Amino acid sequence: MRRLVIAYVTGLTLAAGLPAPPAGAQGTGTGGLHRPLDEILDVNVRDGDVYYQALKQSRGALDRYVASLDVAASLYDRWSRDERLAFWLNAYNAFVLQTVVDRYPIRGRAPEYPPASIRQIPGAFEKPAHRAAGRRVTLDQIEKEILPEFRDPRAYFALGRGARASGRLRSEAYVADRLEAQLTTTTAEFLTTLERVAIDRVTNELRLSAIIGWHEPEFAGAYAETGDARFAARSPIERAAVALVLPHLYPLERQFIERNQFTVRYMEFDWRLNDLTGGR
Repeated sequence: MRRLVIAYVTGLTLAAGLPAPPAGAQGTGTGGLHRPLDEILDVNVRDGDVYYQALKQSRGALDRYVASLDVAASLYDRWSRDERLAFWLNAYNAFVLQTVVDRYPIRGRAPEYPPASIRQIPGAFEKPAHRAAGRRVTLDQIEKEILPEFRDPRAYFALGRGARASGRLRSEAYVADRLEAQLTTTTAEFLTTLERVAIDRVTNELRLSAIIGWHEPEFAGAYAETGDARFAARSPIERAAVALVLPHLYPLERQFIERNQFTVRYMEFDWRLNDLTGGR
């Protein structure tokens, strides 16, 4: 109900030709900036998947939110570390949503990717430049150049890449005052989903999401020295993987890992579109 009241009041303000409240004016810090995205995700996302058809039909709110991300660099520089990290997570996820609805339903012929995949959009991650915080950025630049500055690899689990194998796209925006709790929950959900972390007793493998493989240096740097000394002979990324997944395993799975006879293998990334339109 509170969200509906906020949306209604904002609508009256715009309809009357009055200026909307400035970014960050509602709540603390940048909370007001991300409230429109919070409402978009609440309506259009379920269990990490998206009603892209509905989002396309009512895309005005998404386009306005994306436009609002081009805040002045001088303002961005005054934000706290958590405000800046939440900003880039939200920006990335909003840019992905906009990229998909721009071409939805997606048509493509790239044989190496599934039909309707975001990868069927040429250069979706590498080419289109989006405006954010006074600069032009691509999705790849956010992931590979900006997010590493925060030294928290859990951020990669929070990126909704428009794909089934991504971390679960939350039905809410990331906000600074709850960012730690949100990232903790997002990480736990990621590490307890069989499509992202799995134990194969037949092949004696610990299978990990390709996302961890894409960012081996960051995960190894953050977690390799935090784990159990019994795995000291393992490589840094293996020690990091154990430190990450062990707290989230069932007792029999823990026993499998603690025998320390497994090999680590990365899964193939599932690029099928996380689309709920018409059912999964």
